[in-house]
Amino acid sequence: MNHKTTISDCKIIDLPKIHDTRGNLTYLESFSQIPMEMRRIFWIYDVPGGELRGGHAMKEMNEFIIALSGSFDVLIDDGTHKVTFSLNRSFYGLYVPKLLWRQMINFSTNSVALVIASTEYDENDYILNYADFISVKYETKLYEID
Repeated sequence: MNHKTTISDCKIIDLPKIHDTRGNLTYLESFSQIPMEMRRIFWIYDVPGGELRGGHAMKEMNEFIIALSGSFDVLIDDGTHKVTFSLNRSFYGLYVPKLLWRQMINFSTNSVALVIASTEYDENDYILNYADFISVKYETKLYEID
């Protein structure tokens, strides 16, 4: 049996933007603007030119990724297809459900990526090897040949 999560389950979600002459305000709430509970928030910044972040899949965690400052691309791979989402505004973000391989690339200078996670940190939730991701995704057993 294969895990059904595909690229089509990812989506760009516009967030509320309240205009004000003193500056704009955007907010989000669990299950209101994003289709998940917020359990952990972290941010990525000072990424050296040419570096990438991510390069893994999650067994249970869903993410919502926002470019708070600058821009970057999020490459999503469902084991069959790949698509790149460009994030460059703080009033929308990318919803990435579990069991999709993700990489964040092409960080602009001074960019800040805010990541909202549906679970608390659990190192056992991470799939760090692409072959293991395919194995979990399609529930196949990989055998080593001597």
